[in-house]
Amino acid sequence: MDIVRRPSARFAVALQPYNLFWCFVGCFLGTIVGILPGLGPAATIAMLLPLTYKMDPAGGIIMMAGIYYGAKYAARPPRYCSNIPANPLPS
Repeated sequence: MDIVRRPSARFAVALQPYNLFWCFVGCFLGTIVGILPGLGPAATIAMLLPLTYKMDPAGGIIMMAGIYYGAKYAARPPRYCSNIPANPLPS
């Protein structure tokens, strides 16, 4: 229950090098898959969800958050460069 009561304990878990590595991997993979036309953040998480099955829970959730943000912001460059939206959702 210590992790529920103290925010510093949550930051200590999130800022461990192992979890920061998985966040970086998630952002990278989310950007790679999210830049494909027609794939939004939800589809990207659905495609990459099996990667998190064997991970510890904190690392898996942090990786999925990285995938979401990577996919969300990966749609911007194609939209600005070619004036074609890369995903169906407005971002």
